[in-house]
Amino acid sequence: MFSTTVKPSIEQLLLNIALEINMGEPSTLHYQKLIDALPQLLPCDASALFTLDNEQHLVPIAINGLSSEVLGRRFLPGEHPRLAMILANRKPVRFPDNSSLPDPFDGLLSDDPHHNIDVHSCMGCSLYVGETLVGALTLDAAQTGAFDNIPDKTIETFAALAAGIIRNISLFEALNKANRQQHSVNQLLIDEARSKGGKLVGISPQMKKLTANIEMVAHSNFAVLISGETGTGKEVVAHQVHAQSLRSDKPMVYVNCAALPESIAESELFGHVKGAFTGANTARAGKFELADRGTIFLDEIGELPLLLQAKLLRVIQQGEVQRVGADKNHLVDVRIIAATNRDLNEEVTEGRFRADLFHRLNVFPIHVPPLRTREGDIPILVGYILDNIRHQFHLKTLHIHASALQLLETQPWLGNVRELEHVLMRAGLHAMKTHSELIEPVHFMNDFDLSEYSKNQQEQSRNPSLLPNTSVPMRDAVEMFQKQLIEHALHLNNGVWAQAAAFLQMDRGNLFKMGKKLGVKVNEVR
Repeated sequence: MFSTTVKPSIEQLLLNIALEINMGEPSTLHYQKLIDALPQLLPCDASALFTLDNEQHLVPIAINGLSSEVLGRRFLPGEHPRLAMILANRKPVRFPDNSSLPDPFDGLLSDDPHHNIDVHSCMGCSLYVGETLVGALTLDAAQTGAFDNIPDKTIETFAALAAGIIRNISLFEALNKANRQQHSVNQLLIDEARSKGGKLVGISPQMKKLTANIEMVAHSNFAVLISGETGTGKEVVAHQVHAQSLRSDKPMVYVNCAALPESIAESELFGHVKGAFTGANTARAGKFELADRGTIFLDEIGELPLLLQAKLLRVIQQGEVQRVGADKNHLVDVRIIAATNRDLNEEVTEGRFRADLFHRLNVFPIHVPPLRTREGDIPILVGYILDNIRHQFHLKTLHIHASALQLLETQPWLGNVRELEHVLMRAGLHAMKTHSELIEPVHFMNDFDLSEYSKNQQEQSRNPSLLPNTSVPMRDAVEMFQKQLIEHALHLNNGVWAQAAAFLQMDRGNLFKMGKKLGVKVNEVR
């Protein structure tokens, strides 16, 4: 008796996928589950799921087989003809293998060198819920004609499932938000705080831990002390804590303790009455009163003078604020978030910070990791920052060469994310000056010492192993030379296989097959 394994039908696969991703409450984890299940159903090597935001940008929410840089980008359909065609049709759109339309993922295939693909087949499908367009799905494959025999009905069924998940998650998140929010008389302050909030970008274990800590403490009223080096994004974390809190419909008032002149610091924080001091022509509420029922963010708390630390402690302990010159107190309900790049334990030991205030603030400490410890986040941050630069300067595209990205990943980043952002802005300006849409190592000449990089490149280009010094089989020596020659051609042509093939005067498909056989590894395959 022989046992046989029956391959599940397409209908059964779709049912299994639907059951798997609909277990439990809707969450963004379902997006990745859905896209990861796609290869079970369709012969695709790379895929992406997009949602459509309020500005009509396609925002990647899950990818498979593509560079993690994609998750940091937004795609305007008007700048990407293939995406525009997909959105303009209710039916799946299949592009000819030899289509001349630019690919939106050109240079953005998987950053795993073992997973790079040479795309021949490309298709996509718009995602609708009823008559509402909610996103798009794109599929790429290395095999020519990979999607020719896939029925439209299969693609449409999967697209309907994806669209339903997007809509369900959106409704679920909107419902949760609506349950916590109320109208605020201080809406202007709220909008201002949100506009400055920024975004936490990254998928590293360190960032996942940070996000989990924010979610854990946000719904409480605990004081939060955020620590971290300069430029790590402490203010962004503070905004995220407030935005996810039950006070998100109230203002978050920002105070830079390092910029408070000692002479008026008390008035700024606690307010004053008319005539309290020279120039006090009218009564004025302080930051704590403005933040009543909301949140106050005390940035650089380690810079606050000792005298004000004592008065701040009283506010925290008793919930009372006394304006300068007043003889009565005001009760306030304020959640405190503080941030510092100093070691407050050491400051307490040295007598520069009150121990009792430190313990009042340090109820729930959150440490923001430095960029150099965030594993795999630089490509995503680069994608996010370049996308912002592209929008700022109205560029159709702005990419980074694999060697330039590798150079960024080797830097210590003592200035953290802020330094990375400034370096990329300068490199982008250098690239634009030369009318280039690709940032290369040379564009970092004012920021990094490129002598070591140039030395390594020169050593690689010399191909020192052409003539072996020890006995080897002729075939092995020839294959070694072929591999080095292909890598050299790719390096000269920015990793573009078609241009490398032209350089070597051979067919592109044959070159790619030869490179794959010889184990050629390249970060960009186009």
